[in-house]
Amino acid sequence: MIIKYLQDQVEKIGEATKDNKLVHTIFDGFATFLFAPKTTTSGNGTHIKDGMDLKRTMVHVVLAMQFCLLLGMYNIGHQHYAAFGMYTGLMDGFWTKLLYGLFQLLPLIVVSHVVGLGIEFFFAAKKGHSIEEGFLVTGMLIPLIMPPDIPLWMVAMATAFAVIIGKEAFGGTGMNVLNIALTARVFVFFAYPTEISGDICWVSYDYNMLHQIIGLDTILKDAVGINYAADVGMRSFTVDGFTGATPLGLAAKGGWSSVLEHYTISDMFWGWIPGSIGEMCKPAVLLGALFLIVTGIASWEIMLSMVVGAVFMGLILNGAASMKEGVAITDIISGKASSNLFIAVPFYYHFVMGSFFFAMAFMATDPVTAAQTSLGKWIYGFLIGVIGLIVRVINPAYPEGWMLAILFMNVFAPLIDHYVVEANIKRRLKRAKA
Repeated sequence: MIIKYLQDQVEKIGEATKDNKLVHTIFDGFATFLFAPKTTTSGNGTHIKDGMDLKRTMVHVVLAMQFCLLLGMYNIGHQHYAAFGMYTGLMDGFWTKLLYGLFQLLPLIVVSHVVGLGIEFFFAAKKGHSIEEGFLVTGMLIPLIMPPDIPLWMVAMATAFAVIIGKEAFGGTGMNVLNIALTARVFVFFAYPTEISGDICWVSYDYNMLHQIIGLDTILKDAVGINYAADVGMRSFTVDGFTGATPLGLAAKGGWSSVLEHYTISDMFWGWIPGSIGEMCKPAVLLGALFLIVTGIASWEIMLSMVVGAVFMGLILNGAASMKEGVAITDIISGKASSNLFIAVPFYYHFVMGSFFFAMAFMATDPVTAAQTSLGKWIYGFLIGVIGLIVRVINPAYPEGWMLAILFMNVFAPLIDHYVVEANIKRRLKRAKA
């Protein structure tokens, strides 16, 4: 009774604000966070009956990312202090590392949401419709796929570009051709390549205003004598032997042996390595993927076919490496044959390096930009796996391929569905004539 009374009162206030489009749009968005909409499909007939709306679908995806968020946050702090030779043990300085990561990540999340939702509010008010909650996922994905030390103004620029050009220009939520979060990342990659490539950008050396307020910047000064407020170029204070290079960057330059000189397979699997904030911890990503599959939010067909495509192309590349070196492919795959070529990295190690699983779970399965037909999903995911590994291994300027592969296949997803539907129509017509 109390909940119904409150809902009725909220609706009355909403009715009173309809004369002001901006106020009504903002209030309507707030109201839908509090209560489920009363407008549902009919209980009779053949209508689809589902308690999920767009907002609750998006919230499920956000929940699936929480492990990635927490462990990525901790890894920011771990890599930061390891660079200065402090708290080198994984659990050493646990709370200090967690606080550093929290205050490094929090501004990125705030900026992406303020800019993205601000644009969404403006267009919703301008068009006179309710706020569309599609940005709930995008606003969380954008910080998770960025380097931890990326300038905030770049995040704002990338978010604005992705929302305006990638979504609103096509009609808003559900009408976009390209994945919005990946559009933001590709904007940074091509507009500001030095900020998202190379070795130095994957570790955060900075103490922003939030860190200084709680005094985290004094820890470094007290421990190793570095005064953040006075010293410039803190990267020069990193301990000898420390590298901010990602495993992919090392593999592109020196092959698998170069990767193992700096990181263990366990470190890469658990995500205690430099890289994008939310993509590194594979168990966290796989838990999120499992959650999305069980709840029916994401397509398991796309995930599985993407794995098959990556394995298929990985075996071809390993075979090419064995032919070039004149050794058996089994020796390449088992690691017995030494090589400095990226193509000779055993195919299964590509799953622990970089962001394959994150791209598989949270990017390729975007229900708006992915293929919709059952067979189309298998083709779509398979080609992402194939093309992504080709870009990762063959392209020397960008030792990671899933961003470009997914965006490329986003463009062709409607064409794939078109030919799948056409094939189904022709097959049924033949059967009907027979």
